Amino acid sequence: MLCLAAAAAAGALVGAASLAKDIRLVVDGEAVAVRSFAGSVHELLSDAGVTVGFGDYLSLGAQQDLADGATVVVKRARPVRLTVDGRTSHRVVTATNVGDALDELEIGGVAGRLSAELGEAVPLSGMSLTVYTERRVLIVADGRRRWARTTAGTVRQVLAQERIRAPRGYRVTPEPSSFPRQGVVIRVEPERVVLVAPEVARLDWAALAACESRGNPRAYNAAGPYYGLYQFSLDSWRAVGGGGVPSAWPPEEQTYRAQLLYQRVQGRWQGQWPHCGGRLFGR
Repeated sequence: MLCLAAAAAAGALVGAASLAKDIRLVVDGEAVAVRSFAGSVHELLSDAGVTVGFGDYLSLGAQQDLADGATVVVKRARPVRLTVDGRTSHRVVTATNVGDALDELEIGGVAGRLSAELGEAVPLSGMSLTVYTERRVLIVADGRRRWARTTAGTVRQVLAQERIRAPRGYRVTPEPSSFPRQGVVIRVEPERVVLVAPEVARLDWAALAACESRGNPRAYNAAGPYYGLYQFSLDSWRAVGGGGVPSAWPPEEQTYRAQLLYQRVQGRWQGQWPHCGGRLFGR
């Protein structure tokens, strides 16, 4: 009888041992070997003290039968407060580092400047991540135009990056605190403190420009020398507050200064545009 009981106990132990499974459990990239009697993935995780919540990734269904040799992968969700080029959203990732999180958010190849290192860990409690993409902007300053690549968060930072100063009496557009989006034109130009009278603005300035320079804002006549749409001399340009060379400025700035010049001479255009001034009136 004692021998039979011992044999039965040994058989039970062998049977129980045959039910154990060797499982590879990977939690947030950390792998451990587990020997388990669990019948399902849910039982395995419960025995291992691993909880799965909203947003977490589980490679197998929780109620799926657990097979010997299986690999169970768990990636726990991490909240990310993401700000890209000034726009903020709240996202969830399962990546454990910033570089993988950016790939998961599909902005990995776009980022130009980050608030964290690519290899920095993303904690379970979450993190804030700021991304500034690289953009190309046009700067018009001192009568010159230049393209710049930047990851700056404000127009003011772009100007500082390019070492451009706005002198007193000059204005910056867009607002220095605004975000410099892709392709934006940043202008640093003299403040238009003198108003143009409506009756002056209504004159045919396009016709005058067509006659003086064939409408070419970069026109140059060495005889004066004379510059730009309205063939300013440097003295007349500076007399109405113009900076640099007239032909370096955009057409709207040249037109504004021409209108100021007309007002300054009180409409006596003959001394400024003796051959073409009549075009202002359709002559």
